[in-house]
Amino acid sequence: MPSTIRQIPLESATKHHAHDFHQIVITLCGSSEFEIEGLGGRVNAFSGCIVPANHEHFYSGNGYNRQLILDLPEDAPALTGEHRELVALFDAPRFFALDNPLRHYLAFVESELVQGFDTSAMSFQQDRLAATLLGSLKARLGASESTSQRRLNLDQIDRFIRHRLADELRVADLAKLACLSEAHFSERFRVQTGLSPWQYVRRQRLHAARQLVLQSRLPLTDIAIQTGFANQSALSHAFRRSYGLSPRQLRQGGEITKTPLDSKTHSTPYSTPLAPTASTSSASVKAAGALSTR
Repeated sequence: MPSTIRQIPLESATKHHAHDFHQIVITLCGSSEFEIEGLGGRVNAFSGCIVPANHEHFYSGNGYNRQLILDLPEDAPALTGEHRELVALFDAPRFFALDNPLRHYLAFVESELVQGFDTSAMSFQQDRLAATLLGSLKARLGASESTSQRRLNLDQIDRFIRHRLADELRVADLAKLACLSEAHFSERFRVQTGLSPWQYVRRQRLHAARQLVLQSRLPLTDIAIQTGFANQSALSHAFRRSYGLSPRQLRQGGEITKTPLDSKTHSTPYSTPLAPTASTSSASVKAAGALSTR
């Protein structure tokens, strides 16, 4: 799916939600309030925040304000192919301020949006604009602390998640096992596995759900609950996106036509199903880096 870039004002009433795509929010004028899993505060003009997928966030605008919002599905061209390293920006929530060169680039982005494009060209151009901005942010924000050579104990992490398959799970919970900060844990985890913690958990939830669909007669609603999906609809959506068919079609003998995106980047075999995957419900995640999507 392509990225989208839009400009909107935020209402003064505080709202909250979570969604299954990454997001960058930049305040162009006025100010706003953002809290992402307990992290945040006031965001002034030419400042912004990184909202990873499935992180519950609260937001509101202060008086007259205008926000530039980038919606970035994980399979968007701006985050895949030659740009795949940019997804590391979304390992944890973060706030940032724009320097002068980036302020000039934002003015260019605004002018491109005002100019408009035909429907087919617009989606490609928005991904080009998004990729340039993400690359510039990544270069400025840099990596978090340098990674240690000590490897994470994935067996321990697997056991922890397996026993909480249907529960909410946070990056903070996994980081505590390794005695690391969330940002440091996320970086180390990606280096070691090729996946973010959220991608790893989501893949295991899908695997667990697939096994139950094929090997049990449980209703799909029960399978969704047991594997951490918010409801049967969320389970079906995740199946279609990752496997190319619905759980019902798989149970009826359909053949998987797609390889889950996450599997392509990770070659280590994991036979044990882990924890839950996503819906866009506002209750989906708790604490910076939450992995549950209920």
